[in-house]
Amino acid sequence: MRNAGIRTGAQYLEGLRDDREIWTRGARVQDVTAEPGMAGGAASLAGFLDRQHEPAYRDIVTYEDGQGIRCAVSHLVPKSKDDVVRRGRAFYEWATWSNGMFGRTPDYKNASVMAFAHAPGFLAQGSKGQANFVQNMTRFYDEVRLNDRVLTHTLVNPSVSHAQATSGKFDEEVALHVVKETDAGIVVKGARLLATLGPLSDEIEVFPSTLLRADDSNIPFAFAFAIPIATPGLKMICRDSYDHGKSHFDAPLSSRYEEMDAVVIFDNVLVPWERVFMYGEPNLCNQAFAQTNAVVHMAHQVACGKLAKAEFMVGVMCAIAKATGRDKDLATKGMIAEVMLMAETVRALLFSAEQQAHEDQWGNFIPLRGPLDVSRNLFPKMYPRMVEILQLLGSSSLMATPTEADFSNAIAGDVEKYFQLTHMDSRDRVALYRLAHDIAVSGFGNRQALYERFFFGPPQIMNSVYFDGYDRDSKIARVEDLLAQA
Repeated sequence: MRNAGIRTGAQYLEGLRDDREIWTRGARVQDVTAEPGMAGGAASLAGFLDRQHEPAYRDIVTYEDGQGIRCAVSHLVPKSKDDVVRRGRAFYEWATWSNGMFGRTPDYKNASVMAFAHAPGFLAQGSKGQANFVQNMTRFYDEVRLNDRVLTHTLVNPSVSHAQATSGKFDEEVALHVVKETDAGIVVKGARLLATLGPLSDEIEVFPSTLLRADDSNIPFAFAFAIPIATPGLKMICRDSYDHGKSHFDAPLSSRYEEMDAVVIFDNVLVPWERVFMYGEPNLCNQAFAQTNAVVHMAHQVACGKLAKAEFMVGVMCAIAKATGRDKDLATKGMIAEVMLMAETVRALLFSAEQQAHEDQWGNFIPLRGPLDVSRNLFPKMYPRMVEILQLLGSSSLMATPTEADFSNAIAGDVEKYFQLTHMDSRDRVALYRLAHDIAVSGFGNRQALYERFFFGPPQIMNSVYFDGYDRDSKIARVEDLLAQA
């Protein structure tokens, strides 16, 4: 075990060069750090890890533990409101490095591992014979923290029908399930959706779907564990890459921030007992994220990322308005103001959550959940609207985008002449609109919009959960009080 705290980018990349089984475009990948369509994302994340060591960022995104080892702030156990605010500042800093366009940075899963490891009373309810789940989770937290591991996760079981997906009962031929127990651990078989950054991660966290029907028939589907990506029998089937090998000028986002999504197949994979955190308790699995407050800490990281992303969208739109001279136009200002209002709504919700941080049942501090729940229900509606407004602002100019090569070939003079704007030369104008195109038109951009729509789950389920948890009775009582006065 390395146990040296934060890693460099080179150490991260070297760790990816193992015998993991990754499939894309009909072939097995030999080296994800060199694979076209994946290498750019790996290089970007390596650059982020290097920033942890830079004096300008070190004290924002890392902390020194009791043994003098510097670790990511996302692992810091919050024991005060100030700690919650500090974690939020680190989350936001990480997000600004990609302007929210690299969604699955390591701090997201770090937040959940920290929460699970520091809610021992919850996991203790399920501990049994072969495994001490509390000890396993604590040990795993230290492994991730002290070795700066990059995690992906997968929650969703594939289903063969909509009825099956909503019933909480799964098909043993498809969904991931335990096929047997051995002295060494559990053996699992089946598939899971959808591991973002899967091929570029060190380990995969396989946690409950939280939609299990709480009866004995679902015991084989009730578990939580984590294993290395290179574990024998684990394979990932990737979607098409949205990084097509273009330059940073031609594809400023997709060339940098392609984080790849993959379906994960487990072909009789042995999970050692020491890496099992929950098993055989469907009802306990359903409560896991809420009762440990992992969902709150994850939602905190997400809100910080969405703020950075919303601010970036405002910046792109304002840059277009300024370059075209439309920043005095009432209609243009009205459209951009709508996005500004969205960004400031997320900021206000985040501020409210952090400033009302409080101690939870485990003795840790958490942001107030309510504002974060509002943010995570609003942003899936906000972001597609932001994209729509960018499309309206850019209109046909989003398609009038010569390539970088056109500035150094036989038609360079034409490009310089016909693509300039009053307040911007042609090269800068093309670069700006290619950025807007990557957000609002490209495959990468459309994946971003889809990602935001379903980040925490189907909107109807998310809204229903929010409705069920809302304090409706006190509001109804006010109506009844008024009517009683008639």
